[in-house]
Amino acid sequence: MPTVLKEGPYRFFFGALDYAEPPHIHVKRDRKVAKFWLDPVALQKTGRFSRSELNRIGRLVHENRELFLESWYEFFDD
Repeated sequence: MPTVLKEGPYRFFFGALDYAEPPHIHVKRDRKVAKFWLDPVALQKTGRFSRSELNRIGRLVHENRELFLESWYEFFDD
């Protein structure tokens, strides 16, 4: 699972078998994992994060969207 970014306690990554889905990013902290679609940015799975933490993570996804999309297409060679 390629890590694209580490920001504070969060690790942003996607799975090697995620190619069949639209571009998205997973974010993990401890045992929690959320999933965000990237085009457009939208929460897909909360992963047991609190609403306030999801808002914080969502801002990070918006701020790094281009990096995530570039990494996605580079990895999957699309």
